[in-house]
Amino acid sequence: MRRSQLFVKTRREAPADEEARNAQLLIRAGYIHKEMAGVYSYLPMGKMVIDNIIQVVREEMNIIGGQELALSTLQDKSIWETSERWDDKLVDVWFKTKLQNGGDLGLAWSHEEPMTKMMSQFINSYKDLPAYTYQFQNKLRNEIRAKSGLLRAREFIMKDLYSFSRNQAEHDQFYEKISHAYMRVYKRLGIGDTTYKTFASGGAFSKFSHEFQTLSHAGEDTIFLHKDKNLAVNQEVMSDEVLADLGLERKELSEEKAVEVGNIFTLGTRFSEPLNLYFTDEQGQQQPAYMGSYGIGPSRLMGLLAEHFSDDKGLVWPANVASFKSYLCRLGSSPEVVKTADEVYEQLTGNGVGVIYDDRDASAGEMFADADLMGIPWRVVISDKTIVNNGAEIKSRTSDNTEIVQISTLSDFIEKNLHN
Repeated sequence: MRRSQLFVKTRREAPADEEARNAQLLIRAGYIHKEMAGVYSYLPMGKMVIDNIIQVVREEMNIIGGQELALSTLQDKSIWETSERWDDKLVDVWFKTKLQNGGDLGLAWSHEEPMTKMMSQFINSYKDLPAYTYQFQNKLRNEIRAKSGLLRAREFIMKDLYSFSRNQAEHDQFYEKISHAYMRVYKRLGIGDTTYKTFASGGAFSKFSHEFQTLSHAGEDTIFLHKDKNLAVNQEVMSDEVLADLGLERKELSEEKAVEVGNIFTLGTRFSEPLNLYFTDEQGQQQPAYMGSYGIGPSRLMGLLAEHFSDDKGLVWPANVASFKSYLCRLGSSPEVVKTADEVYEQLTGNGVGVIYDDRDASAGEMFADADLMGIPWRVVISDKTIVNNGAEIKSRTSDNTEIVQISTLSDFIEKNLHN
């Protein structure tokens, strides 16, 4: 994409009304637009980043047998009344509206109820199980406090997967399988070494649920971590009894700030029984499906990555997340420089190396500052100086060193070194 045609505007100063560093950086770099507190729109480069994150999650969900679908945002009041989660006194994050005929509708904040109700039309026999369905969807939650940028928004993108099993044993096998899949997601996004499976409250469904918490200065959660055992306990369930259950000692744990980047819950028959999701087992008996739910927020991950991978110059995206892999700076307007820069742009584009071609009449400092702010992994410079030897000056976003690479090998060089 030529910079002169790219829908982006960078800013040198952070918006005065935005406190969160992730949102400040993403707005300054032209990735998102703030609509109101806790509500953000994704601009073209932001859409590319969120799509890249979603694709990583999608691939890992598909590997373990997940099948993607999309449910409606508008919610039938009666389904939620059946599960006793319509009442605002019990669930305080609802956004609700009315039909013109006066009927009540909810705007989805989760999808256990509608997914269970829908599956009652498709699951009749033990032969129909297990089933694993998931979606990526904008969730709407009426958060009291929305001042952490993408880390706590009122509208956000969520991957929610629901498992339907014959019994607890079958459910437990999948529960472990998806736990490993989540860790693969975090490893691929570059936060695997600082993300921990964390014991949290299981509510009415089980003794524990599990969160996946990434250590971060921006964290709103407090966890107690045993690094050697690769385990953590959320402060909300921290007690002598829990430590004894887990075989941990308080003196072995460090107190850390963290951001929740995923959660997995055992639901049992909490929703299948009231919503009439039963199947006929091998003995001809009716049994309720045994359920679980599993969430990852791609938009929250985008905010965390912006916090985690940034410096005083701007964003520093991992290569598999970045909107573009290279930022091509054309310094000078001589016919030779323009011709060479155009050829490099065609080479990179033709070889599938995503590139922003800064073809503006701008200073080197302005171009370099934008490349750094946007967090593009590689900066490529074409100038009168570089073309003397048919080369391009290239620099990684994570290094202060530059080197000259022959133009003919430029695409191969970037591809080879993207993940180093």
